[in-house]
Amino acid sequence: MTVILDKNVETFVATPRQLFINGQWTDAASGKTFKTPNPATGETLARIAEGDAEDIDRAVRAARSAFEDGPWSKMTPAERGRLIWKIGDLIYEHLDELAQLESLDNGKPYAVAKVADVPLSADMFHYMAGWATKIEGNTIDISVPYMPGANFHCYTLREPVGVVGQIIPWNFPLLMAAWKLAPALATGCTVVLKQAEQTPLTALRLAELIAEAGLPDGVVNVVPGFGETAGSALAAHPDVDKVAFTGSTDVGKLIVHAAAGNLKKVSLELGGKSPNIVFEDAEDRAVEGSANAIFFNHGQCCVAGSRLFVHQSRFDDVVSGVAEIAKSIKLGSGMEVGTQMGPMVSEEQFKRVSDYLESGKAEGATALSGGSRFGDRGFFIEPTVLINTHGNMKVVKEEIFGPVVVAEPFSGLDEIAAKANDTPYGLGAGIWTRDVSKVHALAKKLKAGSVYVNCYNVFDAALPFGGYKQSGWGREMGHEVLNNYTEVKAVTTLL
Repeated sequence: MTVILDKNVETFVATPRQLFINGQWTDAASGKTFKTPNPATGETLARIAEGDAEDIDRAVRAARSAFEDGPWSKMTPAERGRLIWKIGDLIYEHLDELAQLESLDNGKPYAVAKVADVPLSADMFHYMAGWATKIEGNTIDISVPYMPGANFHCYTLREPVGVVGQIIPWNFPLLMAAWKLAPALATGCTVVLKQAEQTPLTALRLAELIAEAGLPDGVVNVVPGFGETAGSALAAHPDVDKVAFTGSTDVGKLIVHAAAGNLKKVSLELGGKSPNIVFEDAEDRAVEGSANAIFFNHGQCCVAGSRLFVHQSRFDDVVSGVAEIAKSIKLGSGMEVGTQMGPMVSEEQFKRVSDYLESGKAEGATALSGGSRFGDRGFFIEPTVLINTHGNMKVVKEEIFGPVVVAEPFSGLDEIAAKANDTPYGLGAGIWTRDVSKVHALAKKLKAGSVYVNCYNVFDAALPFGGYKQSGWGREMGHEVLNNYTEVKAVTTLL
């Protein structure tokens, strides 16, 4: 049975979508459009205006005007906070509609988007609305050794960085837009948002809700387009003060180079190859938890527990248990009732994951479950558990970004700490054990921004998220994210 399509969704995808610049819906300057496919069928879902460098420039100029001259910078923090809160309310009011758009565009199950992606997005705006009135400086009592007897009044101001370029990925399109927009707005910045070309729809619907909430023109601009044109133009634009990017590590490095022209501030939330570690005393729920760690969101999750390490005494039963869960997962269109896992987001991603599976087999890995394409329509990959892997295999070293986990036994704490950290990434890690001392000893050794203990994939607006090493710079969410969008000014007065 298929979920009945909301009439607003039906109209939205049937209507060619435009760019949102300076509070107005407009065609791309070039007149170009592109098609976004339904990943469950491969058929065209919607047609989108294709922004490029000229459109990015128009959007940046609108954001600059809104920041310097518009009513946004003259609003009190409480006034900004009320508008941001209203965006969260509107997201909740349109929960079903947004969940359906997300499912159609990304492929994820509608039921998952409805209970996770959309509510978490609303919660991010609600949480950050409260921070608008709590951005503070400090007073500092200084001592200047070369000015004996001098008295000073010194304080700091925390101010919005200015115009922010934000580039978001396709795995959680609405949620990533919320993660980026809400804190930038709370600090008083203005934004040009470039969503992934694979999943442009919910960011455009969100722009409509932002306008309905009453944000002044130019505060938020949304320019869909391709990375090599719109994305690179945004990262390199000389009038952008800061760029925030979520995506692959390779593209993150390109963002850094592009931002060097005016040395704009950069924050990056990048890739991962996260270890998920199951000790001999772990509870039985570690099996289901380890399956969730990799198969959540079809494995298209930067923090996915894609390297499963199990104590040698429990290896066979845990890994076979994860494989049995993998075999039981119902694949299908995200709009089909009962679907537990949808397709890869695009044909490109489908081919990428398929190539990794072929590489693993060629290098000697054995699939306990999956390992192949599912069906003959759409971009579906079977949930896969690989054993007989070793550290030099591509499937072990590189981020696959699909429903593929590699499993390996271990014997002791020091050994597993070294293996867990043997990666250029450092985004997440999981630990499953009843031994509290072991938890704290290992958590301290792990080079990861998020360590989950007897759980995995726990996200909350108050919890900072980000990575060590090549998994990124800075943190999303929590009060830590405010550092991404503010500058600190020291004011020193001789009395």
